Amino acid sequence: MSARYRFLLIQAFHLPKESQYLHRAVDGPKEGMLMNHESVKHLLENVEWDLHRGPLATYGDWPVETREEFTLVAAGRLAIVREACESGKYNGIVLLGGGEPGFPAAREIARPFGVAVTACAFSQMHVASMLGNKFSVIDLAENHNMYYYDLVVQHRFAERCASIRNINYPLPRPPNTGQSAVHLAKNRAQRGETSDVVEAALREAVAAIEEDGADVITFGCSALFWLQPVLQKRLSELGWEVPVLEGYSTAITLCKSMVDLGVSSSGLVYPSAHPKKFRRKKLF
Repeated sequence: MSARYRFLLIQAFHLPKESQYLHRAVDGPKEGMLMNHESVKHLLENVEWDLHRGPLATYGDWPVETREEFTLVAAGRLAIVREACESGKYNGIVLLGGGEPGFPAAREIARPFGVAVTACAFSQMHVASMLGNKFSVIDLAENHNMYYYDLVVQHRFAERCASIRNINYPLPRPPNTGQSAVHLAKNRAQRGETSDVVEAALREAVAAIEEDGADVITFGCSALFWLQPVLQKRLSELGWEVPVLEGYSTAITLCKSMVDLGVSSSGLVYPSAHPKKFRRKKLF
């Protein structure tokens, strides 16, 4: 008997091995390629899962941040989604990456196959809305902030999102070189040390709570997801009883829930080319 949960996890993109901006493994065991595997492995214990490294970035050899770059990798990821659905191997697809490129189109592809599709921003927002009245997003760069702003509106959470808070530690990209401050901070956190990145995230999270009215804290770029246990601990030490969420765990959990419920997506939102029934008008 096959596993109840048969998931394909798809990275948003991958970079060439020789890229000076490489920030995660692009080959090897799936556990080593899955960023922050240690934080989500307990959620995958009862899942039969594969990992796809995502499409090769065609815009350059640096991580995606701009609307143009997200659009290009979204197009590359859709062929992977279609192949996975047509294979019949999976009943769930988890789109990794904070900006969830290709998510609406992936749901459209997967619906006729009955395959559930989740993504990181979508999942964080939905879970956050069940835990409090408003959530705030901690993010790392101005261009990514504004892309994520569009996602909040797209997912109809503008009234539930208190703010997007920018710690201003963008990922390296031309003409800037050198190591990523965010990834260096992750290495320091794993050694039990603090960093300017952690302190900036804590400062903005507290401001989101005190000034913006946030009840829940979430993250924008997946490069910050490692901060979840660190920020949760620091907020708790300050006395703030506020949940901190990250995208991988919420997306995996939500995908399981959809499989348990036997649902994927509504055919009214993602209709087939020639649906049997149609609505004469769509209201806003």
